[in-house]
Amino acid sequence: MRIVVGLSGGVDSSVTAHLLQEQGHEVIGVYMRNWHDESVTLNNECPWVEDSADAMSVAEHLGIPFYNLDLSKEYKERIVDYMFAEYEKGRTPNPDVLCNREIKFDTFLKAALKLKADAVATGHYCQKDTIEINDQTTYRLLAGADANKDQSYFLCQLSQEQLSKALFPIGHLQKREVREIAMDIGLPVANKKDSQGLCFVGKIRLPEFLQQQLAPKKGTIIEIPESAQPIAQIADLLLHAKGKEKLSLLSTSVHFSPADGDVVGEHNGAHYFTVGQRKGLQVGGKKEPLFVLEKDTVNNILYTGQGAEHLGLQRGGLFVKKEHTHWVREDMLLNQNEQKEYLVRFRYRQILMPATLHQEAEGLYVIFERPQTGIASGQFVAWYDGNELIGSGEIH
Repeated sequence: MRIVVGLSGGVDSSVTAHLLQEQGHEVIGVYMRNWHDESVTLNNECPWVEDSADAMSVAEHLGIPFYNLDLSKEYKERIVDYMFAEYEKGRTPNPDVLCNREIKFDTFLKAALKLKADAVATGHYCQKDTIEINDQTTYRLLAGADANKDQSYFLCQLSQEQLSKALFPIGHLQKREVREIAMDIGLPVANKKDSQGLCFVGKIRLPEFLQQQLAPKKGTIIEIPESAQPIAQIADLLLHAKGKEKLSLLSTSVHFSPADGDVVGEHNGAHYFTVGQRKGLQVGGKKEPLFVLEKDTVNNILYTGQGAEHLGLQRGGLFVKKEHTHWVREDMLLNQNEQKEYLVRFRYRQILMPATLHQEAEGLYVIFERPQTGIASGQFVAWYDGNELIGSGEIH
């Protein structure tokens, strides 16, 4: 097979190319340059020139063809503009999930197919296999063998068509094994540190990044006590609610008003924060640290509460609109009024937790076995059957 590998200049994608080469495939290395503005990245955290040079040196070491591919226009339109728009609405986007769906396994895949590639490969820590259903091949997206590095969550929006062209050659390995392989064959990036931060951009100063389009604006920070009326009101309603009303109450975040608490500080823009955030509030003198309970971007107010277990942070579930629900395994799609138990997560590296999915006409309710904190609209929830990722959705 002719396989195009997305060479990032890191050890994972480099070992990916080597393993495919050892299997006898024709391997082509391509470095994707998707970002040009280093003004908002932390020093030396996004050295794309160095990464590109490292990717080229790996290709030379392996003796494979190498190309640079500039996808910055597509990345800005599909990822960065999306980020700005979501933060402006008060939502918390996950650009890494979208980057895989829109860039790596769409724009990049199409470019690879123009090189007459049979598939594209990446250094993701996840696995793929196939099963036959009604004489048709169905692709399964599985967690990586290294539980500490499993990246299946970031691929939760991929389709069957995208998976059919995707390869994850290191998914069955532990990270230490990947490092060992790189050292054994003398790869120049064998000891290079893993990249961090936003996909293709690097470790960014988020407020400065957002200030490119979202101007700073002074606003108030209000502390909400656990005895606040909106919290007590939902608790009372839940005592008597049944059916869809209960699902809705469990999946709705508590909404506050300035009268529910006291002003304890100022911020530079509610859209720079996210629900569950602790750092950056700069309010001292409290018994426990403050966490963001809710952000009102219309009135530029942050509602906060003391402690990570504040009742205003806890929710019994979440909701995904029907049009924002995605099934990797389309054959397992739930019918209206159907429900099923799965394991779910709504953050990368979050421990999978039991939940029941309820499919209603308007969308999907995900009800947790135990209340969870830090759920923000715009994030993605993914559901698993064992180690197989079945589907995902954008949280309303």
